[in-house]
Amino acid sequence: MRVLLKATLDTEKSNEAIRSGKMPELMKEAMDHLKPEAAYFGPMGGRRTALLVLDMKDSSEVPPAGEPFFTMFNAEVEMIPIMNGEDLQKGLSQLR
Repeated sequence: MRVLLKATLDTEKSNEAIRSGKMPELMKEAMDHLKPEAAYFGPMGGRRTALLVLDMKDSSEVPPAGEPFFTMFNAEVEMIPIMNGEDLQKGLSQLR
């Protein structure tokens, strides 16, 4: 199942990572661990935010997906089930 992971980073914690020069290394570590299909980064609501598309095979993958952001950035993490066009068509075809 595809999941959109939205990680809203704590400003102070991410400021520390930037000042120390560790932000690129920490983000690379998180991306290498999660292996997202797609990853986007930018300000949302005035805070540094990461949006990742993950393909989860099992719900047991939820805890380790959020942990890098919780532990490294004291982030607020949301996970939302999402679909691509093929998934949507498959789901809609089952409504008949």
